[in-house]
Parts: sequence; C-alpha cells; structure tokens
Amino acid sequence: MPTISRFYGIVIYMYHDEHGIPHFHAKYQDEACVIGLDGKILEGKFPKKQLKIVQVWIFENYEALILNWELAQEGEAMIRIAPLE
Repeated sequence: MPTISRFYGIVIYMYHDEHGIPHFHAKYQDEACVIGLDGKILEGKFPKKQLKIVQVWIFENYEALILNWELAQEGEAMIRIAPLE
C-alpha cells in the first residue's frame, strides 16, 4: 500500500490493484475509510474534522490524485503528494 501523503496524523494511500471509481484510502488513529475523489466516503468511517481536512487536500491536489490513480492502474510507481500545511 504505497503512502502518497501524510498530514495532521492522517495517512493517505492507494493500492495498485484496485478498480472502480478513482479513490484512495485514509487512516487516522483507529479509523479508516475509502474516499472517492469527490470527497465522499465510499466505505468505512472517519472523524468529521479529519474528513473536512482531507476534502480540502483533495481540492488542492485533484490533478495529482488523478495522475496517481492512472499510474496505479498501470502498476507504475505513484508520486508523493504534498501535505496540507
């Protein structure tokens, strides 16, 4: 599970072998979820405050997330995406 970003205790990662709509996985403490690139939780649960932080990060990094999704689909190495500051 390649980690593509970390910020405020949140870890963001993507898998190489997943299909369906573009998404990533997020983990914060004991909570984990799958989030679509539209910012909606597809599976699992996540604290409300941290989800809002992730949604801002998605907005700021949407193009890089799309690129990583495409790289993952090809089985290629993904790029690290800058954290929120």
